[in-house]
Amino acid sequence: MYHSAVLDDLRAVLGDRVSTSESVREHHSHGESWHAPGLPEAVVFPASTEEVSQVVTLCARHRKPVVAFGMGSSLEGHVNAIHGGISIDLTRMTRVLRLSAEDLDITVEAGLTRLKLDAHLKNTGLMFPIDPGADATIGGMTATRASGTTAVRYGTMRENVLGLTVVLPDGSIIKTGGRARKSSSGYDLTRLFVGSEGTLGVITEVTLRLYGRPEAVRAAVCPFATMEGAANTVIQTIQLGIPVARIEIIDEAQLRVVNAYSKTNYPLAPTLFFEFHGISETSVEDEIRAVEEIAREHGAKGFKWASSLEDRNTLWQARHNAYYATVASRPGARAWTTDICVPISHLAECIRETQADIKEANVVAPLVGHAGDGNFHLIIMLDPDDRAEFDTISRFSERLVERALKFGGTCSGEHGVGIGKLKYLEAEHGAALDVMRAIKRAIDPNNLMNPGKLIPQ
Repeated sequence: MYHSAVLDDLRAVLGDRVSTSESVREHHSHGESWHAPGLPEAVVFPASTEEVSQVVTLCARHRKPVVAFGMGSSLEGHVNAIHGGISIDLTRMTRVLRLSAEDLDITVEAGLTRLKLDAHLKNTGLMFPIDPGADATIGGMTATRASGTTAVRYGTMRENVLGLTVVLPDGSIIKTGGRARKSSSGYDLTRLFVGSEGTLGVITEVTLRLYGRPEAVRAAVCPFATMEGAANTVIQTIQLGIPVARIEIIDEAQLRVVNAYSKTNYPLAPTLFFEFHGISETSVEDEIRAVEEIAREHGAKGFKWASSLEDRNTLWQARHNAYYATVASRPGARAWTTDICVPISHLAECIRETQADIKEANVVAPLVGHAGDGNFHLIIMLDPDDRAEFDTISRFSERLVERALKFGGTCSGEHGVGIGKLKYLEAEHGAALDVMRAIKRAIDPNNLMNPGKLIPQ
C-alpha cells in the first residue's frame, strides 16, 4: 500500500474520499481500450470545483501527475495513469447548475452523464443531441471533443460547448467563454480546452447549447448491393445539402455481430441507417423523398422504416451496441478500436481501399461509421498475447492512418489521441505541433496534467 506526504494532505481535505484500494486503483488504471493499464497511486473523489482545485494544488506542490477520470469509456488510453500519480474521479459531480430554456443553454458539472442529462431534459421540450454511444460524462465528452451519430446535423462538442470552468495545473480556477452565442473578445480558450484530453487542466463545469426536440422524426434502414453504392449515397446526400439528422454506414461483418448480439435480423449487406428530423411531417417527407431517389440510383434494396419511438430506439440501440457486439463475438480478446475521418468526397475511395487492405491482411475488422462526416470506425478483436497478430494489426492500423492523411483527413475523427494515436501527430500537424508543445509548456510547465497523452514530447 502506498503512503506518502501527498496522501496525508489529500486525506486532510477529502477524508475517506481518498482511496488506495487495489481494486479501486485497478478500475481507474484503464478505459475500454487494449492499451496497457497505468496504475495510479491513489484515486480521489471530489464533490465540487473547489475540492478539485484543492486536490490539484496539492498535487502541484508534491509534483504528482493528475489524471481526470469519468466513466472510463475512452478508447485511446486517455485515462491510463502511465506515470502514476493521482486519478481524480469526477463522477460525484453530477449537478445541473442552471437551465435556461429561453436561451437554449444549460450548465452542468463535468461528472453528469449523457443519459442523465437527457433524462433531466425529458419534459422540457429540449435536447442535447451529441451521442458518442457510450454513456460518457459530459466532462469526458468535452475533453475528447466527442461527437457521434448526430454530428452530421448538430455538430460535435466543439460546436456545442459555450463555456467551461477549468482547474489549471497550479490549482487556480478559470472560466472560459460565456452564454453569448458569439464573441470577438480575446483568445477562444473554450476551444483550446475542448479536446485537450486533460493535458491543460481539469474541466469541472460545462455550459452546453441545447436544441428544441423535433416535432417529426423518421428513421430507416436501407441495405445496398455494394458498399460503394452506400458510400456514394452518403456523399451525394451531403453535397446536395439535405439536412439528415443521422446517416450511419455499416458493413456486413458488423451487421452479423450486431444481429447476434441485439437479436435483430438486418440483411447482411452494406447498409445505411438514416434518421430525419423536422418541424413537420411534410418537411420530413420532402427530405425522405430526396434521399430515396439518390439511394435508388446507387443500388439501394429498399427502405425499412421505423416511425414509432420504440422502433427507433431499437434501431439506434442496435447501432450503439456495435462495439459491445463485436467484443462479445470473440470472448477473451481485446478490442482494438480505431477511427479516421476524411473529406466526404473521398469517403467511398477510402472505404474501398480499407476493405481491400482488410482482406489482404486477413483480419476481422467490422466497419461502422458516421458517414455523413466522412468518419468511420473499425473494431478489431485482438489476442494481446499473440505477437504475430498484434504486429499484423499494428501495420494495418498504420496504413489506415496513412490513407486518411493522404486524402487530407485526420488520424482520429472522434476518439481522440491519448496514447494510441500519439505517434501520428507529427505527420498530421507538422510545424503546428511545436505551437501545441509551446502551449502545453506555458500552461503546464511541470508536465503534471495527464502526462504522456495527446502531445508528443
